[in-house]
Amino acid sequence: MFSDRERRLCLSLVILFAVNILVIAAAQTVDAATYKKGSSGQKVTEIQTKLKNWGYYSGSVDGVFGSGTEEAVKKFQQSNGLTADGKVGPATLSALGLSDTSGAESGDVQLLARLISAEARGEPYIGQVAVGAVVLNRVRHPSFPNTISGVIYQAGAFSCLQDGQFYEPVADSAYQAAREALAGSDPTGGAIYYFNPATATSKWIWSRPLIMTIGKHRFCS
Repeated sequence: MFSDRERRLCLSLVILFAVNILVIAAAQTVDAATYKKGSSGQKVTEIQTKLKNWGYYSGSVDGVFGSGTEEAVKKFQQSNGLTADGKVGPATLSALGLSDTSGAESGDVQLLARLISAEARGEPYIGQVAVGAVVLNRVRHPSFPNTISGVIYQAGAFSCLQDGQFYEPVADSAYQAAREALAGSDPTGGAIYYFNPATATSKWIWSRPLIMTIGKHRFCS
């Protein structure tokens, strides 16, 4: 028979062991959505592909997160106002147009919502959907990249990436607008350009045929 002291000691050891297991499991869960040097698999392949397509990575797309991938990630993060730690967490995944493992929102929804929030902050809801629709119209248009991330990160396409507004907190309405646009809603009637006439200085954008005006934005073909 165990004494009371021995039983208390055994119980303490069991509790301590259980706590350690929970801590390790929690750490693994948190780290599951973070890809870094030493990681491997399909998601790393997707990361490498994005970085290579955008000129940040010149190595092999082999699904192995090595030093070359780490340096490419740092360059991408520096270019996009992110913490340049070489690790691909939820924020960097979103900027790459990739979904994290949480499944809360797809990468496309997150990326499109971030653009809508930055470009159409203060606009009526239909104007927010319209901005999302322009992005998707460009994806389908032969003159633009054929992915949402490619359209958004195309050089000079959206001023919010240069002035930092792209990295501001995302409005809840922007997520709803992004989902509606992705579901096929297009209040613009097929526009591939929009601009604010109060701030636009480009003569070229003024030359684009007007389709309609929604809020402060003119939507053009």
